[in-house]
Amino acid sequence: MILVTGGTGFVGGHVVHELRGRDLPVRCLVRDVRKASKLASWGCELAEGDVTDAGSLRRAAAGAETVVHLVAIRQGRKEQFERVMVQGTRDLLAAAGDAGARRFVHMSALGTSEATKDLVPYFRAKWETEGLVRESRIPSVIFRPSFVFGPDGGILPTFLKLAKLTPVTPIIGSGRQRIQPIWADDLARYFAEAVARDDVAGRTFELGGPDVVTWNEFWDRLKRVRGLRRPSLHVPVGLMRVNALLTERLPGNIPLTRDLLKMLEHGDNVVTDDDAAVRAFELRLLALDDQLRRA
Repeated sequence: MILVTGGTGFVGGHVVHELRGRDLPVRCLVRDVRKASKLASWGCELAEGDVTDAGSLRRAAAGAETVVHLVAIRQGRKEQFERVMVQGTRDLLAAAGDAGARRFVHMSALGTSEATKDLVPYFRAKWETEGLVRESRIPSVIFRPSFVFGPDGGILPTFLKLAKLTPVTPIIGSGRQRIQPIWADDLARYFAEAVARDDVAGRTFELGGPDVVTWNEFWDRLKRVRGLRRPSLHVPVGLMRVNALLTERLPGNIPLTRDLLKMLEHGDNVVTDDDAAVRAFELRLLALDDQLRRA
């Protein structure tokens, strides 16, 4: 049995679908089983609970040989990052260990490092959870994906709306920072492979797609592929920071926050480990232009 946390999320849906497509047994931790009908229709077992409830984690982990941990938050107070991500991972590892799990596959984020751990609470939480996973007695695989693109969630649909609906496409800062987006289905295949392969246990992999582009190049390619002729305008980071200060006060999942701006300012969001994941897993990855077409 494979226990998946975060299965109702954007990335989680793709990971669970890939696992079930390989006819692997999956149990999903969900906060409300009534809102997980898609997972149930795929043949998943549903375990009601939450990563902040250690008791529900123990019940969900019972009998699980593998745990795929995808839960994270992108915005919130420091104590929320500590409670949801750090303590949640700590409790999940304890539950998985007590259940006799033999593999723990953890989703971190590209850019997570000792050098960035104090940049924003998100990176701090990712760095600490990576440490917890490595220190656990359970053989583990840690993935650090770049921007994850897909048609059904993540940031790409927002980019598409901006390119299509706004008369001018705003690009933050100089637009010269580089990114390496990975398609959600490709990311899901990495997770599915890591569940069973002993040769990748104990390793941390940075994950990106086959194309590295600057933000300027990305917007040019997006508009070209989608047949759009909108001009672009570079917006100073300071102005975007003022905008983020206002939008952060709105309810819901805000696409632009001051912490996200800090991460964008910090530098490139690209793989730095010489394509270790590509060499280890040998997966064919979807090119960026094809990602944009499929969106």
